[in-house]
Amino acid sequence: MTDPAPHTEQAATAAAADATPRPAPRQPAGNGRALPALALLLGAGGLLLAGWSLWQVRSLQSATEQQQSRLEEARSQTLGLAERDLVMNRQLAQLPSPAELEERRRLLADLQAEQQRLSQRVDSVLGASRQEWRLAEAEHLLRLASLRLSALQDVNSARFLVSTADQILRDHDDPAAFAARAQLARGLEALRSLPVIDRTGLYLQLAALGAQAAQLNTRQPEFKAVQGAGVPQVAQVAEGDGSSRWAEWWQRLSGFVRLEFTASDEVKPLLAGQTLEQLRLALRLAVEQAQWAVLNAQPEVYRTALDQARALVERYFGLDSPQTQALHGRLAELAGQPVAQELPDLTPALNALQAYLAQRERAELEAAGARQAETAPAAEPAEAVAPAVAPEAPAEARP
Repeated sequence: MTDPAPHTEQAATAAAADATPRPAPRQPAGNGRALPALALLLGAGGLLLAGWSLWQVRSLQSATEQQQSRLEEARSQTLGLAERDLVMNRQLAQLPSPAELEERRRLLADLQAEQQRLSQRVDSVLGASRQEWRLAEAEHLLRLASLRLSALQDVNSARFLVSTADQILRDHDDPAAFAARAQLARGLEALRSLPVIDRTGLYLQLAALGAQAAQLNTRQPEFKAVQGAGVPQVAQVAEGDGSSRWAEWWQRLSGFVRLEFTASDEVKPLLAGQTLEQLRLALRLAVEQAQWAVLNAQPEVYRTALDQARALVERYFGLDSPQTQALHGRLAELAGQPVAQELPDLTPALNALQAYLAQRERAELEAAGARQAETAPAAEPAEAVAPAVAPEAPAEARP
């Protein structure tokens, strides 16, 4: 074996020789300045590279976050679509089959057709019944017009009612109603030719005159003696001597009692309070009787009542005061007003309308009989075939 010690010593000696510092070679002065600049450039480039790397890292992080959010939205949309798909699958499972849909469509079409036929039938029935109602209304209006003419002599109301009945027939537009419309036109023209009587105005004027009559007073009797005839011989004195005491006493006494044996005018006594009220009541009743005659178109009663009222005013109240003169003149003026007139007869128009309605009813009955006759032959063969197809009775049931 060889001893390794000498080799170890040699190696240590070589290492010590290498560790001794050697003098550095001299470099030129330009190389010393270029190195710091190069180091600065390298440092700036490193900084730029580090900033660009940091910016790239951050942009990658933001892009990653956006992709994650989009991925979450896509997941939520996917879940929603899956739920909708489940709901639609359930709804589709509940829908009927194509055969059932076709059957329902056929039933719906049949139902709509039946409903349309039923609506047409209802319209025809209601249209006919509405026409019947309108024609019945026209007849009722014509009856009412005739009644108002005969009972109240109300020309205006009768004219309006007849015009409305003619309007109904015109809207009906049936050539068969020509005769009825002709009679209605005649009656309407006869009503239009009548003069208008203001019954309401006459009634109110008589009522105002009745109120004035309730305030009248009877005239007081006055004694007008002949000059010198009322004083006796003992009370007369010579002319120019003045009135004597006897004449003064006689003048005072004559205010209480007067005797006139040669009087030509009728001197009436004063009426008591009760008698005056009875007289006013009689005058008021005469005026009210005239009012009743105005409303009921009674010309004889009207004139008689006003003549009676004028006689009462003239006899008991006199024509001395302006109030009684005005009342007497107004009663005479109203007595000449017409309260009745010759009215046309609406019976021919009513008869023509009733004949038209009867003819229409007969035509409808004939049409209904014709429809029944058309449907009867179709029902007879079915009844004839039924006994032939009927099963035979069992042997035990036969007699």
